[in-house]
Amino acid sequence: QVQLVESGGGLVQPGGSLRLSCTASGSIFSIYAMGWYRQPPGKEREPVMFVTRGGSTNSADSVKGRFTISRDNAKNTVYLQMNSLKPEDTAIYYCNADITVLAGIRGDYWGQGTQVTVSS
Repeated sequence: QVQLVESGGGLVQPGGSLRLSCTASGSIFSIYAMGWYRQPPGKEREPVMFVTRGGSTNSADSVKGRFTISRDNAKNTVYLQMNSLKPEDTAIYYCNADITVLAGIRGDYWGQGTQVTVSS
Protein backbone atom coordinates (compact mmCIF):
# COMPACT_ATOMS: atom_id res chain seq x y z
CA GLN A 1 0.00 0.00 0.00
CA VAL A 2 1.02 3.57 -0.67
CA GLN A 3 -0.04 6.71 1.15
CA LEU A 4 0.47 10.36 0.26
CA VAL A 5 0.15 12.71 3.23
CA GLU A 6 -0.07 16.47 2.66
CA SER A 7 0.45 19.34 5.05
CA GLY A 8 0.83 23.11 5.01
CA GLY A 9 -2.49 24.47 3.83
CA GLY A 10 -4.36 27.26 5.56
CA LEU A 11 -5.68 30.80 5.37
CA VAL A 12 -3.41 33.55 4.06
CA GLN A 13 -3.89 37.14 2.95
CA PRO A 14 -3.40 38.17 -0.68
CA GLY A 15 0.28 38.61 -1.40
CA GLY A 16 1.25 36.13 1.28
CA SER A 17 3.03 32.79 1.09
CA LEU A 18 2.42 29.19 2.01
CA ARG A 19 4.48 26.03 1.67
CA LEU A 20 2.80 22.69 1.02
CA SER A 21 4.50 19.37 1.67
CA CYS A 22 3.61 15.86 0.56
CA THR A 23 5.32 12.67 1.66
CA ALA A 24 4.81 9.28 0.09
CA SER A 25 5.16 6.16 2.20
CA GLY A 26 4.55 2.45 1.91
CA SER A 27 5.73 -0.31 -0.42
CA ILE A 28 7.48 2.03 -2.84
CA PHE A 29 10.05 0.88 -5.37
CA SER A 30 10.42 4.14 -7.25
CA ILE A 31 8.65 7.44 -7.82
CA TYR A 32 8.74 9.10 -11.23
CA ALA A 33 6.80 12.37 -11.17
CA MET A 34 5.42 14.09 -8.09
CA GLY A 35 3.37 17.22 -8.01
CA TRP A 36 0.18 19.06 -7.31
CA TYR A 37 -3.30 19.53 -8.68
CA ARG A 38 -5.87 21.92 -7.32
CA GLN A 39 -9.64 22.21 -7.40
CA PRO A 40 -11.08 25.71 -6.96
CA PRO A 41 -14.64 26.01 -5.61
CA GLY A 42 -17.15 24.96 -8.25
CA LYS A 43 -14.49 24.12 -10.81
CA GLU A 44 -12.69 21.10 -12.23
CA ARG A 45 -9.45 19.78 -10.81
CA GLU A 46 -6.46 21.23 -12.67
CA PRO A 47 -2.71 20.56 -12.73
CA VAL A 48 -0.48 23.08 -10.97
CA MET A 49 3.16 21.95 -10.96
CA PHE A 50 5.11 18.74 -11.34
CA VAL A 51 8.70 17.61 -10.93
CA THR A 52 10.32 14.42 -12.22
CA ARG A 53 12.82 12.35 -10.30
CA GLY A 54 15.53 13.97 -12.38
CA GLY A 55 14.38 17.47 -11.51
CA SER A 56 12.55 18.53 -14.65
CA THR A 57 9.53 20.69 -13.88
CA ASN A 58 6.27 21.61 -15.53
CA SER A 59 3.87 24.29 -14.35
CA ALA A 60 0.58 25.92 -15.20
CA ASP A 61 0.85 29.38 -16.75
CA SER A 62 -1.24 30.84 -13.93
CA VAL A 63 1.43 30.09 -11.30
CA LYS A 64 4.65 30.69 -13.23
CA GLY A 65 6.92 33.13 -11.44
CA ARG A 66 5.00 32.74 -8.17
CA PHE A 67 5.13 29.04 -7.27
CA THR A 68 8.20 26.85 -6.97
CA ILE A 69 8.31 23.08 -6.72
CA SER A 70 11.11 21.04 -5.20
CA ARG A 71 11.66 17.44 -4.25
CA ASP A 72 13.68 15.40 -1.79
CA ASN A 73 14.03 11.96 -3.35
CA ALA A 74 15.59 10.48 -0.21
CA LYS A 75 12.49 11.44 1.77
CA ASN A 76 9.94 10.75 -1.01
CA THR A 77 8.72 14.28 -0.40
CA VAL A 78 7.64 17.09 -2.70
CA TYR A 79 7.23 20.73 -1.69
CA LEU A 80 5.23 23.54 -3.24
CA GLN A 81 6.33 27.03 -2.27
CA MET A 82 3.55 29.45 -3.10
CA ASN A 83 4.38 33.17 -3.08
CA SER A 84 2.40 36.25 -4.07
CA LEU A 85 -0.81 34.36 -3.49
CA LYS A 86 -4.01 35.62 -5.08
CA PRO A 87 -7.66 34.99 -4.18
CA GLU A 88 -7.95 32.91 -7.35
CA ASP A 89 -5.39 30.48 -5.90
CA THR A 90 -8.03 29.45 -3.37
CA ALA A 91 -8.61 25.73 -3.83
CA ILE A 92 -8.15 22.29 -2.40
CA TYR A 93 -4.62 21.24 -3.32
CA TYR A 94 -4.01 17.56 -4.02
CA CYS A 95 -0.67 15.83 -4.10
CA ASN A 96 -0.19 13.36 -6.96
CA ALA A 97 2.57 10.85 -7.62
CA ASP A 98 3.46 8.31 -10.29
CA ILE A 99 4.72 5.37 -8.24
CA THR A 100 5.99 1.88 -8.94
CA VAL A 101 5.42 -0.36 -5.94
CA LEU A 102 7.61 -3.25 -4.84
CA ALA A 103 5.41 -5.71 -6.73
CA GLY A 104 6.37 -3.93 -9.92
CA ILE A 105 3.03 -2.31 -10.64
CA ARG A 106 3.06 1.34 -11.64
CA GLY A 107 0.14 3.55 -10.65
CA ASP A 108 -1.18 7.02 -10.01
CA TYR A 109 -1.64 7.96 -6.33
CA TRP A 110 -3.41 10.88 -4.65
CA GLY A 111 -3.31 12.60 -1.30
CA GLN A 112 -6.41 13.52 0.65
CA GLY A 113 -6.18 17.21 -0.21
CA THR A 114 -5.36 20.32 1.79
CA GLN A 115 -7.35 23.55 1.74
CA VAL A 116 -5.65 26.79 0.72
CA THR A 117 -7.70 29.95 1.18
CA VAL A 118 -6.43 33.35 0.06
CA SER A 119 -8.57 36.10 1.51
CA SER A 120 -8.33 39.38 3.36
